[in-house]
Amino acid sequence: LGDVYKRQYMDINEWLIELTGNIDGFMYTYILLILLVVTGVYFTIRTKCVQIRYLKDMFRQVTDKKHVDGEKSISSFQALMVSTASRVGTGNIAGVATAIALGGPGAVFWMWLMAIVGAASAFIESTLAQIWKIRGKEGEFRGGPAYYIEKALGHRWLGILFAVLLILCYAFGFNGLQAYNACSALEYYVPDYNENGLAMIVGLLLVLMTATVIFGGQKRISVITSIVVPVMALAYIAIALWTTISNIAWLPAAFAVLFESAFDFESIFGGFAGSVVMLGIKRGLYSNEAGMGSAPNAAATASVSHPVKQGLVQSLSVYIDTILICTCSAIMVLIFYVQDPAVAVGLNGMPLIQMAVNNSVGVAGIHFITFAIFAFAYSSLIGNYFYAESNFRFIFPESKKGLFAFRIACLAAILYGAVNSFDLAWNLADIFMGFMAIVNLIAILILGKWALLALDDYSKQRNRGLDPVFLASSIPGLPETDCWHEEHLKDFGSGPMKEYLEESVDMDFAGLK
Repeated sequence: LGDVYKRQYMDINEWLIELTGNIDGFMYTYILLILLVVTGVYFTIRTKCVQIRYLKDMFRQVTDKKHVDGEKSISSFQALMVSTASRVGTGNIAGVATAIALGGPGAVFWMWLMAIVGAASAFIESTLAQIWKIRGKEGEFRGGPAYYIEKALGHRWLGILFAVLLILCYAFGFNGLQAYNACSALEYYVPDYNENGLAMIVGLLLVLMTATVIFGGQKRISVITSIVVPVMALAYIAIALWTTISNIAWLPAAFAVLFESAFDFESIFGGFAGSVVMLGIKRGLYSNEAGMGSAPNAAATASVSHPVKQGLVQSLSVYIDTILICTCSAIMVLIFYVQDPAVAVGLNGMPLIQMAVNNSVGVAGIHFITFAIFAFAYSSLIGNYFYAESNFRFIFPESKKGLFAFRIACLAAILYGAVNSFDLAWNLADIFMGFMAIVNLIAILILGKWALLALDDYSKQRNRGLDPVFLASSIPGLPETDCWHEEHLKDFGSGPMKEYLEESVDMDFAGLK
């Protein structure tokens, strides 16, 4: 009977993999490709390349102090770390290796291109999230696409739809995938790790570690990610730099393979859904999340004086994720490809990146990568949950019992993901991500004009040498916001900012208390 049930399970699993693969391929080939590129190019033009033009400001705003004090409010840097925690995960390691293995080395080029173009979309969505954020009872800020869809578009049902899609994507799709990739790192040590119960043990460990943080609230999440993300990112970059320097003679060959594959006609158009372009776009989107509507949930929590500041910071997060971290993974894999192609071609996912590091650094590198996978997966589990909880609270604002049950369900998804199928895990994550991105991209195309007007306001103040401060009334016709009103600006009652606001919005500081 056990064999019969096992065969039935395998048949159903194979059917699910095929079904989700077909949905995934259709969505990315005929819908998301066009929507992502059009949206990114459109906002790149409309913002006059804000993602390049204001590169210096991105770094400046990272260190910006909290504008509104409060025990539960978080700084611009902490919001960046929460979003980067979600972005910088196993997708930067296993995802890059998968894209190269299945689509070819040229997939990396298309990941780079999507990051640069997508950074403009990331700027727009995060600025919108700041404009229509709300303030909680304990002084914390919350927001994101669900909030600006409801408040600016006036459709709560559509906001709820987005919130549900995000929860399915992050709490049950991506978190399951992060747990799976963390467990798959054990394959080097224990080839049958799933069959002998080791994956279940690791899954339970991840559940326990995640539970200790998510039951502590938003502030604890931001503190943990502010420590884990920078330390692991710097360590990973150091390994990549060592690999690059010690194999510098192989770099020309590695980049030659990359660009040859990126512009190879057969690689681009042969089996388009699984081509080098599509895999580069999918893995790039999964990695940096630009335009998906995820990072705005973190962006909205920052206490800043102007929405554009967090829009710029979240554009920087896209670069950190793809241009920096993903490139580190790509260089290690590509050097392995040109040095030992016979071995590299037969590997995929985590085993490929582990062998690539082993090729350059030795066995110690494999141990480091295994540890890095766990650290990145853990930070991503926390960051992903942060997004999911924010959207659960949007649907059920006052349900404490419901929130407790939701947290338990999220932890169960992590445990399930630890023993899930590789192909099914990727397909489900891609599908949830795709539906979520479609809803958000349409919303920001409609609402983007308000972010553009906020950018104009930021640029005017910046050109006058001011530290930009936003006031909702400075943009005529702006849909009602919960924040950004005159009472929030009482600290700017003198100096250049007073003169600017009086001139721009006819503001009477004498009447403020």
